[in-house]
Amino acid sequence: MTNYVLIPSYCPDAHLTGLLQELSKAGFACVVVDDGSSPEYQEIFMAAEPYCTMLCHPHNLGKGAALRTGLEWIRRHGSAEDIIVTADGDGQHTADDILRCAQISQRFPKALVLGCRSFDGSVPAHNRLGNQITAGMFQLLTGRKLSDTQTGLRAFRGALIPMMLAAKGDRYEYEMNVLLDCIPAGIPYQEVPIRTIYEDGNRSSHFHVLRDSLLICRQLLKFAASSAASFCVDYSLFLLFSLPAVSAAQVLYANVAARIFSATFNYELNRRCVFVDQSRRQTTWWKYALLAGFILCLNTAILSLMIEVLGISRYAAKLLTEAVLFFFSWALQKNAVFSRPANVRRISDHEAQ
Repeated sequence: MTNYVLIPSYCPDAHLTGLLQELSKAGFACVVVDDGSSPEYQEIFMAAEPYCTMLCHPHNLGKGAALRTGLEWIRRHGSAEDIIVTADGDGQHTADDILRCAQISQRFPKALVLGCRSFDGSVPAHNRLGNQITAGMFQLLTGRKLSDTQTGLRAFRGALIPMMLAAKGDRYEYEMNVLLDCIPAGIPYQEVPIRTIYEDGNRSSHFHVLRDSLLICRQLLKFAASSAASFCVDYSLFLLFSLPAVSAAQVLYANVAARIFSATFNYELNRRCVFVDQSRRQTTWWKYALLAGFILCLNTAILSLMIEVLGISRYAAKLLTEAVLFFFSWALQKNAVFSRPANVRRISDHEAQ
């Protein structure tokens, strides 16, 4: 069994060589991917090369692409029992923390080990904000709370490499997609506390808060687009079916009929484009049908309350009802229809030692 350290590197600083020296002394086989760094950084890579296997991209492809390049090399040269630790070479991750994550992975071979920072003290504002956005989105999408969704320090067995290679995204969204893919695969998380290090305001980081947070959260954005399209179908049919309506009961009948058509449209759109579920329709359709029936009852109850009790017009009531149920529907589809549960376990400082 070999312990690998995989470091994607773009325009690194002098920390890279020192880290590789420490890891080599600790017995790690180090793999570095130069992700198309500019020529002035070649001196740093030349100094690092004696301590690692160096792989190179001809131009910058992104962190996710660099990780896949390194993982493919390890897949060809390693085994399913090997331990792989992905880490950053900009000084944020210490050799001691990398070693701890490898040791935890040895104890929990089926888990994805996450080296999690505390984000307290003098953490740069953009880093804290970026983590709050992505951690909040992750909890919203999955119902699972992780303290550090952006951590690049992760450990896992070689058996998980095929799943890692299949994860989508070429930039920072790749690491979030790996976390999301662990859920339907039934892979648990193990959180390990690590040191929080930000030197010189973390200026060596290439994470762009707005751009990369949007990339990370694009599955939710796709769901929003799918919901908007389905809502247009639903609302148009609701208007058509309720045109002759003169009573609240007839309005509710129109709502049920419109929802049956739009739910079928929404199911196919989410299965094919949002959650990209490859299973047979029979395995998800019945769960979606139950969910759609439940949401329809809830939708109808809220709509009836707004129209009959609060006196809101049927058109405004319909808009408000759909807005209220948007995130509720997302969470249930993500966790109950198109995925299987996964566990999150946090390891104490005492256990991690």
